[in-house]
Amino acid sequence: MTDFAISPDALRQTIAEVLGDKARSVQERLGEVIVEVAAADYHEAARTLRDARGCQFEQLIDLCGLDYSGYREGAWEGARYAVVCHLLSVSLNQRVRLKVFAPDDDLPVVASVNDLWSAANWFEREAFDLFGIVFEGHEDLRRILTDYGFIGHPFRKDFPTSGHVEMRYDPEQKRVIYQPVTIEPREITPRIIREDNYGGLH
Repeated sequence: MTDFAISPDALRQTIAEVLGDKARSVQERLGEVIVEVAAADYHEAARTLRDARGCQFEQLIDLCGLDYSGYREGAWEGARYAVVCHLLSVSLNQRVRLKVFAPDDDLPVVASVNDLWSAANWFEREAFDLFGIVFEGHEDLRRILTDYGFIGHPFRKDFPTSGHVEMRYDPEQKRVIYQPVTIEPREITPRIIREDNYGGLH
């Protein structure tokens, strides 16, 4: 392992050369390199970043979903759902952020990278569970955090705070049942108390 990583600008140039036209953009922001690729090129670009000389991102340290529907107060005009991977090269001591947008807002689908990094398994299941993003090629894509009967995807910006259903134990049926939400939505305004002589200050 090297003691010092190359500069972000040098890494940006290396990645731009390696990915070629597969990269929609390769930018440096706040000392980090961010690569955006099209959904059709996502899997191959990820493989290239893992294997190519000068990249060698052998470790996936995080993968998450994003919902851009409320981004910039609704002024966002691009695709709604994105997937972001954070990759680490242990051997070259460098990091990169890989982003891909799902082309269809109604059914967001991108390729799975679980065959490239086994660490993607649960991360992709989490993004599927919370955002409804489907990872094509994942061999066990099922919910991982919510209940099996859960309706919807709770990290989507349009998901109601109270959810769609609630569950409780029914002593007559002697089992857990689902029922419509009984919580009344309300707006809570914090109570502010101001004292003229608070803390002994005049």
